[in-house]
Amino acid sequence: MHFSTAFLLTLLPPTILGHGLILLPPSRPVGPALVANCGPKVAQDIRLDNTSHIESRPELAAKDPAYKAAKCNLWLCTGLQFADNPANNTQMWTAGQVVPIKVWIRIPHEGSANVSIVDTKSNEILGDMLKVWEKGYAPGTKESDTPLDQKEFSVTVPAGLEEKCATAGDCVLQWWWYGVAVKQTYESCVDFKIVKKEVKRDTLQRAFKA
Repeated sequence: MHFSTAFLLTLLPPTILGHGLILLPPSRPVGPALVANCGPKVAQDIRLDNTSHIESRPELAAKDPAYKAAKCNLWLCTGLQFADNPANNTQMWTAGQVVPIKVWIRIPHEGSANVSIVDTKSNEILGDMLKVWEKGYAPGTKESDTPLDQKEFSVTVPAGLEEKCATAGDCVLQWWWYGVAVKQTYESCVDFKIVKKEVKRDTLQRAFKA
């Protein structure tokens, strides 16, 4: 299904002008933990345009005495914090589950992109990338130029991460995009935890009986 620009705008604050982010599942929002760890200057920059590139923010952070580099981690989820994500936004997935992703690309910048599961403690990709565009991602100059399959696609939750990603906040699903000509990086993250299939089934059965 293709979403119109008018519909997408209803999902986002009216001040947002930017470039791209994950719409579904819900990605990390702005909140008080962002202000506390990254400082008000970075938080304001994200509020004004939470789809813009990361490269604009280190300079702002360096001038802000409230910035805490270790806790903010600007290069993971563009600094957005797990603590600001409502609990009901955390996804519960099982290995092998197919997860549909919808991305809003407001302003295209042709380059490369990937979707990966990232360890939030080390900021390293776990296993193989789930989706990769080595080149030709988000071409053109206007929103409609981007191919639909670069904005709406699915990834499969890999096996083997049931322990590593069992706790929400330890891992994120991260969409990463780099515009080659403009030399700009865009990131958007979804919080999740992987549950064992039998655990999820038992949980659903208990909920049904209740």
